[in-house]
Amino acid sequence: MGVSLPPDYKPSMSEEFMNAQQKEYFRLKLLDWKGRLVRDSSEAVYQLQSESLRVADDGERASLETDKRLALRTRDRARKLIAKIDQALKRIDDGTYGYCEQTDEPIDLCRLEARPIATLSIQAQERHERLERMHRSD
Repeated sequence: MGVSLPPDYKPSMSEEFMNAQQKEYFRLKLLDWKGRLVRDSSEAVYQLQSESLRVADDGERASLETDKRLALRTRDRARKLIAKIDQALKRIDDGTYGYCEQTDEPIDLCRLEARPIATLSIQAQERHERLERMHRSD
């Protein structure tokens, strides 16, 4: 995008929603998050490859296998988050980032700050969760 951000920049409601600075801010935030997930995932893979299941004690082997299962679940969660981050980056590029998928209204900046991959406003998310609970109880 080529937008330069001041080091202490934080998006504010007093500026135009999803202006170039806000888009750049969230783009950098998403890229940083993705980078950390990729690094952590790579470290987990290295750990999985370097550990051996040739442990004499059955208890140690069971503990190691449990650790590996947890690492694989964590890696799978990271993979899914990376896909969501990539989708958010595409929304920044196409101009739909920061807008609720259901209402087309702006998503609150505090929500985007806390969950930059959010696609629904708080109200739409709450409706979605209520509907899920209703269908689960059927």
